[in-house]
Amino acid sequence: MNAYRRNARILIASLVGTAVEFYDFYVYATAAALVFGPLFFPVHSASMQQLAAYASFGVAFVARPVGAAVFGHFGDRVGRKSTLVASLLLMGAATVLIGTLPTYQSAGWIAPLLLCLLRFCQGLGLGGEWGGAALLAVENAPPGWRARFGMFPQLGAPLGFIAANGLFLILSAWLNENEFARWGWRIPFLLSAALVGFGLWIRFRLTDTPAVSFALHEAAPRSIPLAELFATHLRQTLAGTFAVIACFAIYYLTTAFALGYGTGTLGYGRQAFLGVQLFAILFMALGIVVAGYAADHWSSRGVLIFGSVLAIGMGLLMGPMFAAGSLAAIGAFLSLGLFTMGLVYGPLAALLPQLFTARVRYTGSSIAFNVGGIIGGGFAPAAAQALADKGGLLFVGLYISGAAILTLVGLLSVPRGTERAFAVNR
Repeated sequence: MNAYRRNARILIASLVGTAVEFYDFYVYATAAALVFGPLFFPVHSASMQQLAAYASFGVAFVARPVGAAVFGHFGDRVGRKSTLVASLLLMGAATVLIGTLPTYQSAGWIAPLLLCLLRFCQGLGLGGEWGGAALLAVENAPPGWRARFGMFPQLGAPLGFIAANGLFLILSAWLNENEFARWGWRIPFLLSAALVGFGLWIRFRLTDTPAVSFALHEAAPRSIPLAELFATHLRQTLAGTFAVIACFAIYYLTTAFALGYGTGTLGYGRQAFLGVQLFAILFMALGIVVAGYAADHWSSRGVLIFGSVLAIGMGLLMGPMFAAGSLAAIGAFLSLGLFTMGLVYGPLAALLPQLFTARVRYTGSSIAFNVGGIIGGGFAPAAAQALADKGGLLFVGLYISGAAILTLVGLLSVPRGTERAFAVNR
């Protein structure tokens, strides 16, 4: 019974922590799609305003590898628990402060500068969050349960999305356009303080994983884990980086970009489109659960390869289904896309730690995940907006297919038998 309670506490902590972090991260994405363009970047055209808002969204992806290196360093040398607490505090503080910022109209160029600075801090926090939460789950998993334990931090992404978009949906129904633009958008950012407090309360009650306790006492890394990682695990880092690209491309093109394009270019109502996305995100959660069980039955690598092949075909459907003139058709595409996202995202928490020994596992998993995030999703909404303006959504769909091909290349370079190696090296 004690082991059951301990595992339940670990899984809840990994789930709640990533849910809070992804809520913070996606609150920004939603605000960037809906209001940040005219509030912080009042340039000459609505399209350029949207591009500038999406570019500020991408700033966090530049910061994420920096956060991965910094928090990975301390996670591998000091432990998972304290590092996870610090990353959550940084992310939450940045999110709350965004909710207090002046707009361009009242502060001039200082407003977008501060916005981008705090967005950078959000990226630093999330860069250290995911790797620690994934390791917290999989390093405590009993034999044969690694992917199912690893799916819990992954489920934080759809939960964070539901909380962020659900709150924006409620505000859109409650406030008129002027009220929402003046002060309503700030509420989701300020409410992050309560969520972060809850996440911290849970994480302070944790102890470090058996793997890191062994590594710190028996085989501690050299003074700079990042240097050891590149010296001993470069091939694994590159393979893991490419394995991540597709999930980020799918996620941010079917959420942030689709929301901006659907409510802007296609003219659908904000409430209606947010409602469709909230329904579609349930399929991402379903995909994560299906992938977790399938990965423990077969292998994480095999499930991710299947999901990548599916994503190649899914990208080709984006243009025709968005052009069908029906919100139901768009909803069907988003549901398919986010289910596929679950398949190529869910097993990553099990796969990436398997590529590295415990000495550099936090650093390696975090670097691969977050560098892959830059390539796949960092500037995907901005690139998609430019592609849509030039040639339509067919090219945006090809962006998804191309990202899936890169992920497939990375997965095929991961050697078979990685799961067995992880059991030996934990």
